[in-house]
Amino acid sequence: MGAFLYVPCLIHPPLPTKRMGRKQQAPVQEVRLMKKRILSGMRPTGKLHLGNLHGALSNWIALQDHGDYDCFYFVADWHALTSDYAGTSEIRANAIDMVIDWLSAGLDPIKSTFFIQSTIKEHAELFVLLSMITPLAWLERNPTYKEMKEELIQKDLSTFGFLGYPVLQAADIIMYKAYGVPVGVDQLPHVELTREIARRFNFLYADIFPIPEPLLAEVPKLLGIDGRKMSKSYDNAIFMSDRGDDLKKKVVAMFTDPQRQRKSDPGRPELCNVYKFHGLYSAPETVAEIAPACRSAAIGCIECKQRLAAAIAEGMQTIHQRRDHFLSHPEEIRAIIEDGNVRAGQIAKATLAEVREAMKISHEL
Repeated sequence: MGAFLYVPCLIHPPLPTKRMGRKQQAPVQEVRLMKKRILSGMRPTGKLHLGNLHGALSNWIALQDHGDYDCFYFVADWHALTSDYAGTSEIRANAIDMVIDWLSAGLDPIKSTFFIQSTIKEHAELFVLLSMITPLAWLERNPTYKEMKEELIQKDLSTFGFLGYPVLQAADIIMYKAYGVPVGVDQLPHVELTREIARRFNFLYADIFPIPEPLLAEVPKLLGIDGRKMSKSYDNAIFMSDRGDDLKKKVVAMFTDPQRQRKSDPGRPELCNVYKFHGLYSAPETVAEIAPACRSAAIGCIECKQRLAAAIAEGMQTIHQRRDHFLSHPEEIRAIIEDGNVRAGQIAKATLAEVREAMKISHEL
């Protein structure tokens, strides 16, 4: 079992400064070689929401700033095809927007490497090679396989790509000989399958791949405005980019204690989704004030939501400032991605050379 990491709810690093040139980054590269490598990715399927921020992104930032890790974070655009293969027109734009959200949240391209999965063709080759040694039963027992098919019933997921995406995921991870993979508890089966595939390769050919550890993080479970899991597919998400009237409307529409029908009814803050968000964004004294006021009906849900909207707007102000900066400087985004692609590509090429040699399929003269 991997390390248990406490992750702060919201991190506000300094605003971005002018990007350093490659020559200035060389000392950082040397330090990276001595650190344990971390790898994780996200599918570019749409805007990132507050659940993504307080779940994955806050964890990524904590790992990046920890000091002992060399972090690689990638845009999993091939993984997006597993469920969205029938409509690919927005994947490219979503990828760029997602990187902007990463930077806005506080990920630092000097400390971490960002890259686009599909630009590193070695991922596809390693996926093919690993698929040759992965038993079908390992894929069919994957709990997420059935869950996603049931959740996304409007999509035809009876494809080889969807069944085999855990093998591609394994290729993504072991390509960089990652020490650890930051995940939630529900994603542990994916990491365990990667560990099994890495062990099988090492047993059959050569001891090339470290066995990656899952790095668990304690994160708040945020529900959407309708009380269900916050998800783009449910159309119930508060996005990181939401602000002004859009933010206020979503907060005012948030689901609260179902038994509180009138302002005079006493509430149960421990069951209210709005109160959970107050715990993330409001000052401690405000949170301490709202709980008894809700139970005694001294504060109504509308006022409570209005105060929450103001707290979220204030808490997201620095993130929105960074977002505005990067939206107006697209050349910085391109440079960050290009640098990351080069760095990741160098590692991937070296790993594939080892794999081909171990499998006796290297045909270099």
